[in-house]
Parts: sequence; structure tokens; C-alpha cells
Amino acid sequence: MRQKELRIALVCYGGVSLAVYMHGVTKELWKLARASRAFHGGAAVSGGTEAVYERLLDRIERHFKLRLRILPDIVAGASAGGINGVFLAQALHSGQSLEPLTKLWLERADVDVLLDPDARPGSRIAKFWAMPIVYWLLKRPGNLVSASVAPETRREVRAKLSRLIRSRWFEPPFGGLGFSKLLCEALDAMASGEADAPLLPPGHPIDLFVTATDFAGHAQTLHLHSPKTIEESEHRFSIGFRSNTPAEPGQGIAPSLELVFAARATASFPGAFPALQLREIDALAAEKGDPWHSRTAFIERIMPEHSHRGEAEQVALIDGSVLVNAPFAEAMGVLRDRPAQREVDRRFVYIDPHPDEVGGRRHADPRAPGFFHMIFGSLSSIPREQPVRDNLEAIQRASRQQAKLKAVVDSLRPEVEETVERLFGRTLFLDRPTVKRLTAWRAKAQQAAAEQAGFTFQAYGQVKLAGIVASLAETILAAAPELMQPNPDPVADRLTAWLATHGLDQIGGARGGASDAAINFFRDHDLGFRIRRLRLLARRLSEDWDDIDAAAPDARENARNAVYRALSLYFDRETSGALGTDFGAIARQVMEEPELVLTTIANRRQLAATDLVVDALLVEALETVPRELKRRILLSYLGFPFYDMVTLPLLRGEGSNEFEPAKVDRISPDDCTSIRTGGAGAMLRGTEFYNFGAFFSRAYRENDYIWGRLHGVERMIDLVTSALPAGMVLEGAELAWFKREAFLAVLDEEAELKRVDPFLLEGLRDEIGAVA
Repeated sequence: MRQKELRIALVCYGGVSLAVYMHGVTKELWKLARASRAFHGGAAVSGGTEAVYERLLDRIERHFKLRLRILPDIVAGASAGGINGVFLAQALHSGQSLEPLTKLWLERADVDVLLDPDARPGSRIAKFWAMPIVYWLLKRPGNLVSASVAPETRREVRAKLSRLIRSRWFEPPFGGLGFSKLLCEALDAMASGEADAPLLPPGHPIDLFVTATDFAGHAQTLHLHSPKTIEESEHRFSIGFRSNTPAEPGQGIAPSLELVFAARATASFPGAFPALQLREIDALAAEKGDPWHSRTAFIERIMPEHSHRGEAEQVALIDGSVLVNAPFAEAMGVLRDRPAQREVDRRFVYIDPHPDEVGGRRHADPRAPGFFHMIFGSLSSIPREQPVRDNLEAIQRASRQQAKLKAVVDSLRPEVEETVERLFGRTLFLDRPTVKRLTAWRAKAQQAAAEQAGFTFQAYGQVKLAGIVASLAETILAAAPELMQPNPDPVADRLTAWLATHGLDQIGGARGGASDAAINFFRDHDLGFRIRRLRLLARRLSEDWDDIDAAAPDARENARNAVYRALSLYFDRETSGALGTDFGAIARQVMEEPELVLTTIANRRQLAATDLVVDALLVEALETVPRELKRRILLSYLGFPFYDMVTLPLLRGEGSNEFEPAKVDRISPDDCTSIRTGGAGAMLRGTEFYNFGAFFSRAYRENDYIWGRLHGVERMIDLVTSALPAGMVLEGAELAWFKREAFLAVLDEEAELKRVDPFLLEGLRDEIGAVA
């Protein structure tokens, strides 16, 4: 049975009150992950859409012989989308329920709740002198509410907006500490409920990123020709969390106060909430009686420059969407070190609830923007447009590069395989491989590839060396943030200078190939070469070899499993955490004692010894495979140095452990047409009042939450079925049946919970029945 992981990196935009819609979408991703965990663990699902997803996975396994697992392991968000990201990551990591966040959005995301008690007008006639302003905004012909709010809710919106306008002026009307308390209450409710098993495999990393904006900024040094250095102010601020998934339920991805800090910072909409400063979370900790033991380490990690200068207490953070509304870059940055124990289909999934408007105006509107259009567009809409395009184009470039490299490898294959066969003769395929033989064959093939490369080996060797040094520098800096370097480059420069003093800047040897010193260095530190070699072999084992499968149905899958087990051994040695708890103290000496640091890394990684274990795994796998499959495996494995000589310079020394091109999927009302067409304007109510509409009406929040779940259902099923191998498709009628069953499951579940208007649910039920 072919095994595959559909890994999802989710990016949640800022969208003001449309975050309620995004919560509905993320809830379905959470339920899909729960269904996948139950399906693979043999547990029972709780019903609802989870049962539909489980039936879909079972259908795929029985009909297409594909065992598919869904792993949402990267979550990134900005503004209110960042709140959804924080709670989703917590649920994935801990196995806790996401239901408390639903309660937060439906019951508490209202201007009357968020309004600071000290800012509320004392009576109906408070600030009577502001009434002309209220009238101008709310009741004059063509006023703001009439232009952007549906008739049936204008009275409610006007009443709440009147209280908001007559609240305190020249200070944010919403309370910062009150907002932090709401977030903390929801996290506490998650923690107090019963937790199931985590939704990712034990040990699998999960990354969470939210963006904020450092209002004052912090100085960054830039190196120029003239003057040699300048200082620029950096305002982008990313708050990241990484944790390996625990085996036991209930363990949070981070301490709750740190998650509150991140959620509160990313959603501090300018003018509505005060900027977040540490004293607010300190006050919350004091009120809760939480000692927050991790405070110092947390501050040093997320704001090292401020911490070093003793300025962390003064940092003021505002909404993340001001500068980075769609944090793709953070999600892309962690792909390089993801483990891969089986075939991976990597997706970047982003939620764009209103892709057709800017500042409350459609893109095609020919009229000049008005006063409020410009203000709200600048604050909440325009910042998302160009950065998203830039990031999507970067993903597409990387994917195109992967496709081109695959084409290069395919074109080289006949010549490489002929060279390997000529190098070893027929004995390679007549003898039974042993660990000793395979180790000797590897060394012989590598030497032959280097000698045949001629003068081009020097360029290959320099790229290889630079890549190793860059990787070592990243590992060292990750273990020793006390070095206070803005990036790994200064550490890499120090390592390069030390290597040059030992002659390692000259790669080529007398007969072609590497010098003895370089060979020893590569043997100790070239982790990337080993991973690239096994990735090539895993890719070859995933190709269309029907002739092998017919003769030995399980042989290829068993060999592929062995390759991924071997890969996991190298992945385990990649991170600084694998080097021991005391490595940080050693890493801090890199500028004075680079040799000590390099020797420590080599001794603790033991790559040469690991190579023998990997050879043993492959030899064991080869014992039970047919001769033709054995031949193809060995040709790919031993031929890798020939491929690497060509492809590594094209990669510029970079690579990803997930070696297939990443795909990008969008979730928006424009993409979900099974029930109703017309985009956000035809379905969502939070789009009213410049995307603030749902904060003024519970009915609006219920509507957008339900549509978020329905659209989440539709796109989750699309995502799962799009992961089928080439040439395999689920027929349209059956696909539509699964979607309809899931739509109805959403309505049944919400009707039972009685938290959504039953008339809304019944209307949607009739609409679903009409299109079935």
C-alpha cells in the first residue's frame, strides 16, 4: 500500500471581523486532522464532518491503494488571522478542543464587549456635543452605515457605533488588558477540557508564526561600500514557536502567557487597541497568579536586540498586518528542516476571505476612493496585496526549479547508469550486497565521479563547502543566540576564515577530486550530501514502475520505507538540539575557538558511523527485493555523486528535505461554488462597514462562521482528493456526494449545539438540497 503525507502550511490573513469566517475554515482543517489521526490510529471519530472525512480517507485507501495522512504542521498568521493561527496550533499540538475559540468569536468578538469600561459613555446624553458627528456619520443621507450595512441590522450597528464614537477620544476605545483576558480565558478553557491525542505524530515538529509591528523599530546595521555601515530601522517583528509533538495529550505548544502575548500583539489594530507592552502581560500574570517562569527566556528569544540593550520593557507592538499581512516567508523558512519518513505532498494553503475588494471597494470600481475607503483600505486591505504576490511567486520559482532539476536528472540518467555499470561491472548485480561492499562501492563511485568531473570539480567543491559552512553557522547561532548576531553570516565568515588557514579553501586534489583535508571535513560535516542522496533514491522509488509492482507488490514500498527510516537518522542530526544540552555553551565560543566547536559537532553527530547504519538498512531492504528493483536502487544510490556534481551548483547549495515542488491552494468564497456563487458579497456579512461588520452583530458572526465551515468543508475535500497520484481521480458525482454529506453534517452539528440561528441553518439546508 502506497503511503503519503499531505502536509499543510496554513497562512491566515488579517481580515478584521472576517476572522470569524476564517475560524470556520480553520475549524474544518482541525476536524480533518482529527479524522486522519483517528483513521490511522484505529480510533472512533466523534461524528459530524469528521466521520465524512474518515469515509473519504477509507474510500481512497480501498479504491486507490493509497494510505493518506493529513498533517497541518506549519501555521502562520497576522492580525485577527494570527489569533486563529495561535489557537489552531495549540489544538494540533495538545489534542485540546478548538470549541472555546468558537465561543470567543461568537459571544465575545463584539464592540460592546471589547470596549474598555473606562471608555464607555456614562449615559445616553454623554458627550452630547458629539451628537452632530454621530448624526453626520450615522443618519445623514448617504451616510456611512447606509452605504455599507444591510437594512435589517442598521439599527443595531448605529446603536453600537454611537456608543463607540461617544467613548473616549484620542485614546484607543478597546481595552488591551481586557482583550488579553479574553484570549487567556479561551486558552484556559481549552486546557481545562478533555484532551485527545495530539494531531501530529510524536516527535514531528510543529511551527507557529504570528507577525507584529515594532512601532518604534530597532536599529539594524547594513554594510555598504560608502559609508561602510549605516543603521536602518526595522519594524517587522515575527513571533515564532516550535515544538516537537508530544506523545501524551494536553501539553501546550508554549506557555499560555506567551501565546496570549503573541495573539494580543498580532491583533492590535491601530487606533482600536493600545499597543502591546510587556507590562500588560505582567499584569495579567499577576492577576492569574502565574509566575511566568519562562518570561526572561521568551523575551531574549523574540526580541534579542532590545533585550541586549535593556529596552525590552519599552517595546510597543501593533497589528502584524501593517507590514506583513500574509506571513508566507516564515512558513517557507522552516521547510528546509522538516523530517520526511514517507512520500510528502506539501501544500501552502492560504485563506483570503475577500479577494475582490480593497477598502470596501471592488477592484473594478471606476470611482475615486472616498475618505473612509482610503483610510480603511490603507490600514486593512492594501498591505496584503503585493507581499502575497511576491511570496507566491517565490514559491512558484522554487517549484519550477525543482521541476527543472528533475528534468536534468532524468536526462542524465542513461549516461550515469551506463557509467556506474561500467565502473563496477556485472559483479555489482550478481553479488549479494553487504554493508562492507556497499560502503566500498559508495567510496569508489564518489571518487570516480570527482575524477571524471575534471576542472568543474573545483566549482562543485566550493559550492558544497559554502553550503556546509552556512548550515553549520545556522546550527551554531540557533544554539547560541547570546552571540547577538543579526544572522548567521558573521559566524559563517569566522568558520570560513579558520578553514582557509588550514588549506580547506583549496578543494581540488592532485588527481582531481578533493584533497585529503577536504575529504575528512566532508566526511565529518557534509550532512546535506547524505540527505540529497537518499532524497533522490526516495524519488526514484516513487516513480511509475508498474513492472516491478506486478512481480513483487510490496517490494517497492518496503524499500521506500527503509529509505525514509534512513533519512530520519540524518534528520535527527540536523538540529542544534541533537548536539546535547551543553552545546550552547560550547557554541558561544565559536568566534574564539572555531576548531573546538567544529570538533564537538563532528564527534556528536558521528556521521561516518551513521553511514554504516544507513548502509545496513539498505542492505536489509535489498535482501527481499527482485533483482531488477535491486539494480535500479543501486544504480540510483551509487550514481548520486554524478548527479550531484551537476545539480548542486544549480541549487546554489540550497535544498529542502521535502523534495517535491510545493503547491499553493487558496480558500476564499470565490473558490467555493457548490452551494452559492457570487463571492464574498453574496455570502458574508462581515464584509460590511469596511470589514468591521461582524464586530457589530452576533447574527453576522453566526452567518460568517457557518459559511467558513461550509467553505472549509468544500476545500478540505478538494485538498484531499487533489493528493491522489497522477491519473487517479474521484468521479464528479461521488465527489459531490461527499461534499453534500459534509455540508449537512455541519448544519446538523450546529443545530444540535443551538448556538446559531435555526432559521439560518434551515435556509442553508434548503439551498443545499436545491443544488444536490
